[in-house]
Amino acid sequence: MNVQDKSTGTSDNAVLDTAKKITSDVANKASDIASATSDTAKKMTSDAANRASDIASAASEQAKTFASELERMGRANPLGAIAGALLVGVVIGLIGRGGRS
Repeated sequence: MNVQDKSTGTSDNAVLDTAKKITSDVANKASDIASATSDTAKKMTSDAANRASDIASAASEQAKTFASELERMGRANPLGAIAGALLVGVVIGLIGRGGRS
């Protein structure tokens, strides 16, 4: 059923072929864009995970340093360490009770 358009001289098959090609091109471009977006998202996720790991590692190292410094101070001044622990305990107790007597 190859009907000729009298005004333009094109057939229905040529129009269909052109429409199929355009549809195929659009689908290919959409696939390329989706692939690029997926790759970018994967890279950003990987970068964020690496940064979070670095931050956690640095925080862990600082906590170890702080703990060793507290231990050193406790060995150098045991009475001060006991007084500090007592003070911290009182503050925690007051917070836990809501500051009421």
